[in-house]
Amino acid sequence: MEIRYKRSHFAKLLGFTDKQLAAADRLPELKALGGGPASYQPRHLSAYRRVLDRHPRREPSRRQLFLNFKGGTGKTSLSVAYAYRLAELGHRVLLIDLDSQGHATQHLGLAAESLERTVFDTLVTGVPIADVIVRTPLAEFDVLPANLRMTTIDISLMPMAGREYKLQRALAGVLDRYEFIVMDAPPSFGLLNLNALMASDDLLVPVLPDFLSFHGLKLLFETLGQLEDDLNHRLQRIRIVLNQYNPTTRIAREAKGALESHYPEFLSDTIVRQCTQFARASSDGLPINAYAPSSKGAKDIDALITEMISARVERAMERSA
Repeated sequence: MEIRYKRSHFAKLLGFTDKQLAAADRLPELKALGGGPASYQPRHLSAYRRVLDRHPRREPSRRQLFLNFKGGTGKTSLSVAYAYRLAELGHRVLLIDLDSQGHATQHLGLAAESLERTVFDTLVTGVPIADVIVRTPLAEFDVLPANLRMTTIDISLMPMAGREYKLQRALAGVLDRYEFIVMDAPPSFGLLNLNALMASDDLLVPVLPDFLSFHGLKLLFETLGQLEDDLNHRLQRIRIVLNQYNPTTRIAREAKGALESHYPEFLSDTIVRQCTQFARASSDGLPINAYAPSSKGAKDIDALITEMISARVERAMERSA
């Protein structure tokens, strides 16, 4: 990821004034990193947080899945931006790419097809997940990658005992390392996505403001009901996230109204507005937050993160009441 931060944005990420950042730049252990005002990079952000102890309050580990059985909903762009932004804010994050096309992996500028190991090696051949994880220049952000080798993963899992729980068991070994484990799933239903659902606490369902999205939602909620009945697994939170919303079009407004009518208890308060910079960021192998931090898309990702963290706090307060 060739990410470089402007000085003003770098200071904002650390919660610093320009004067405070200038003082930090002069510290020997930070000055030795090189870079500085003309070249702040993700590795600098991690180092400054570590040396200056500028970390947010640690959150208990949370496993969050981005999934919709319908393709083309912008799921990967959202999940990558969401995960990266959490890490950029100082949280420890693992992004898991579950799609054999490796779009999330490529979105981060990683050469998917050149990687020797993927999720396949962990779930099918038993390689410890820690040996498959790819580190990034941002120390708080790790990736469990995917590529075309994963196309046969459902067939490979089929004869295995406890096949629905392979991912859940693999993640147990690294839960203490991360505050957020964010999974990007392919738009299909099979054993891999069943594993993802069984390993998740929260489900985020990106939908476009059109009526074709409703077909995927109906099937998804039917599947969740079956999981609850057959495998006794109930997700703690489900959020339908309206994506690429343009309120100037009638069909978008009507689709939003239909979602509010049919799924009011699941519809996210955050609406991700239509933003051309999302596509540009993807093509450049960058998360929207790093590509265009002041864009509508980046601001909406911030709002979604705030909503999901606030929902966790509210739930904790309910349990303690």
